[in-house]
Amino acid sequence: MIPLTLSQVALAVGGEVRPADAGDAVVRGSVETDSREVAPGGIFVARVGEAMDGHDFAASAVDRGAALLIVERPLELPVPQIVVADATEALAELARAVVARVREGGRLRVVGITGSNGKTTTKNLLREILGRVGPTVASHASFNNEVGGPMTMLRIDHDTRFLVAEMGASAPGDIARLVRLAPPDVGVVLKVGLAHAGGFGSIEGTAKAKSEMVTDLGEQDVAVLNRDDPRVAAMAERTRARIAWFGLAADAAAGGTTAEDVEASIAGTTFELVLPGGERRRVRFRVLGEHHVSNAMAAAAVATALGVDADTIVAGLEAVVRAERWRMEILATDPVTVINDAYNASPDSMAAALKALVQIAPGRSVAVLGAMTELGETAGEEHDRVGLLVVRLNIGQLVVVGPDAKRVHLAAIAQGSWDGESVFAETMEEAEALLEQLVRPGDTILVKSSNSAGLRHLGDRVGARWGEAV
Repeated sequence: MIPLTLSQVALAVGGEVRPADAGDAVVRGSVETDSREVAPGGIFVARVGEAMDGHDFAASAVDRGAALLIVERPLELPVPQIVVADATEALAELARAVVARVREGGRLRVVGITGSNGKTTTKNLLREILGRVGPTVASHASFNNEVGGPMTMLRIDHDTRFLVAEMGASAPGDIARLVRLAPPDVGVVLKVGLAHAGGFGSIEGTAKAKSEMVTDLGEQDVAVLNRDDPRVAAMAERTRARIAWFGLAADAAAGGTTAEDVEASIAGTTFELVLPGGERRRVRFRVLGEHHVSNAMAAAAVATALGVDADTIVAGLEAVVRAERWRMEILATDPVTVINDAYNASPDSMAAALKALVQIAPGRSVAVLGAMTELGETAGEEHDRVGLLVVRLNIGQLVVVGPDAKRVHLAAIAQGSWDGESVFAETMEEAEALLEQLVRPGDTILVKSSNSAGLRHLGDRVGARWGEAV
């Protein structure tokens, strides 16, 4: 974090310094909510959650060298403290103050990214591209909520040129709160799908929530919108910002960013990137799955809006080898190819991954699928749709894992004309044993589920079991 006195921190978070005469002391260490991550000189925020109370771990944070505690009640510990009404809200307000203070120098540009799918991939692409231009801070992993968002923002300093922040949502108002902390110069909406639909009530509710990214942008800002998604495209009517379109339907001559001649394989995807005005570059994109080309177009559109040249954009895109850990991650290639994509799953990302599997598999395709969570009342029918899609794509072998995903299995076996086969496993251990019997050389295996289903660990074990790791 940038250097601040305790009095400045207290003013930002609306708290009281204890002891009162410590206000002139300066803190500059990293801000943490996990006591295990605290480094000497750091700041520990004692959040109170549903399962744990951060105050119980404050002593451990002090032992690790914390120089300041932000707490909701005074503690008998030998370091200064700032007492606040709500530690989580204090974390957010501190982030807002730091972003505002760094912005006073006129150097920092903020990119906010939201969408039902693709946020982390697009963020990673932009981190690689913009990092070639100047100091760039981007969200770690999927830090995009009320805690992760502020934690990312607090990593900037006066030398930071670009802040790339994922802004996720599980309920209306979540994105608006993050936008308030770090108002974007460039706001990106990638896609509106059924991810987290249970929190929004409907896909229309999801669209309204995602539009919070662009509704408060000013005329001097840029809204980067997906021309291929009608719900995202409609957001152009809700913003004063200049629109920068991306997508296969975008018109480069009219200032959009698009792609042509897309060719996918197990090595990645090659395509012709067409930038605003018609400038063209051939891109050898190593992130697996044709659906990630949309994220590449989005990243290129953002970078162009920020003045980055075409050669730097292409170099950044080609330098990224995977979307993120457990996202279309190739773990083995010989004699069996294993793709672990079990960190997130929504109906859209599930369909995209299954289509990619069929597209790139040189031999038999094997889909190991777990539950998609947070779909609310649509969960049953959406799992049915996945089973039907497996049949329509003629995937060679389906292994469905866990009771919450069983309808995928039932929907698939109900289709009598399917050439493939489906089996069901109650647990990951059963699934692993089944795969030992079913897998044969030349297979391409996709492991896909929501994070909470835990299949990413099964994917890692299958990858370690079959073939040479890549």
